[in-house]
Amino acid sequence: MLDHEPQIMQAETELRIRNYSPRTIKIYLHFLREFLIFRDNKMGQNNETTLKMFLLSLENSGASPQTRNLCLSAIKFYFRNVIKTEGPINIRTAKRCLGLPVVLSREEISRMLSVITNTKHRLMLALAYGAGLRVSEVVSLRVQDLDSGELTIHIKQAKGQKDRISVLPEKIVNDLISFMSGKSNTDFVFGSDWARLPDGQGGKLTTRTAQKIFEHALVKARIKKPATFHSLRHSFATHLLENGVDIRYVQVLLGHNNIRTTQRYTQVTNPMLKSIKSPLEN
Repeated sequence: MLDHEPQIMQAETELRIRNYSPRTIKIYLHFLREFLIFRDNKMGQNNETTLKMFLLSLENSGASPQTRNLCLSAIKFYFRNVIKTEGPINIRTAKRCLGLPVVLSREEISRMLSVITNTKHRLMLALAYGAGLRVSEVVSLRVQDLDSGELTIHIKQAKGQKDRISVLPEKIVNDLISFMSGKSNTDFVFGSDWARLPDGQGGKLTTRTAQKIFEHALVKARIKKPATFHSLRHSFATHLLENGVDIRYVQVLLGHNNIRTTQRYTQVTNPMLKSIKSPLEN
């Protein structure tokens, strides 16, 4: 088998120079490594044909359209920016499944938070919902990112390497202040109790640990929906729209580039649809 490490290292250098996030770099290099191994067994085929065959193999193995599109982006980056292949790569992205987001009701959110006895876990899920945060954003929050006076949160280097401001729920401010007592400004708000850094600070909680905390709370609250940690963010957006907040403000709070992404939530908040009674009621 050929040694692909020189190509992998070259790709990593190009990605880092362009300031791609560590998570994106890890994903891109994973797909690149898989593709190069696949290509070893398809010698004689041109790059575009081999890439099509590789994407088809992913589809046959059950990979989602989103996963295949991410893989396509990774390989295109390699062709264009690492080995600088001339000519276009005429492969279009896979059509994404446009399913509705899984949204928890206000009652379900309240019930879930009420069954959590661990203060850190309860505040973490409450803040994720109350500010519309991604799981990666929650575990990356530092004490200095929260402004209890202005009731704002400064989310730094989020998806797409962008900063944004979101709302800090006043309802949990006092509990957060008590919880963060004794922490320095640079400490993680929800740092790991096990992973300690050399200077004694708490290390970052992993996203998988945060997801498990949500999953356990969901089971304990006896909520049967196929919800994930990201459903807290979906619920934040949906409930804001139900409260009459302008969709453009919701777009800013979520950090969406395109308002069409935010408009997905209007499909689950349409009051006219919800007011229609089934003919079975007549």
